[in-house]
Amino acid sequence: MPIRPENVLRYPANWSEISLAIKERAGWRCECEGECGRGTHPGRCPNVHEGEAYGTGSIVFLTTAHLDHTPENCDPVNLRAMCQGCHLHLDAGHHAVTRATTRARALADAGQLAVDVGPAATPVMPPTRPQTLPAVPAPATEQLLLDLPEPLEGTPA
Repeated sequence: MPIRPENVLRYPANWSEISLAIKERAGWRCECEGECGRGTHPGRCPNVHEGEAYGTGSIVFLTTAHLDHTPENCDPVNLRAMCQGCHLHLDAGHHAVTRATTRARALADAGQLAVDVGPAATPVMPPTRPQTLPAVPAPATEQLLLDLPEPLEGTPA
């Protein structure tokens, strides 16, 4: 995803080289190990750059994600090579806050009066979604057996 114009100056001049180094460190495979919170992959995400995405079949494009959502923090510990699906899920809360702030600014610019309700009016980043995976994936043929009571006499079965 391209860098938004208002954020260009927040990234270092050598961001392309930093991003490339992170992708090479990852072997051009998504490094997400559940940080995204999707809960769709046990352990490390299997998606590989320009490969077929598991589950959707779309083409994978590897991106570089800031775990703390701060473009100025380019410490390699804070950066992960992520497929677009994991990156979008990781940033979902951040995007919601940005969207709410942008919407409020647009309303104010249009003349909407603001109502000060204190801290409740400030968008807050929601907590990351925990990833809960079963210890052993269930086989695809597993069936859920229900113990249903016998139908009453005179009712259709």
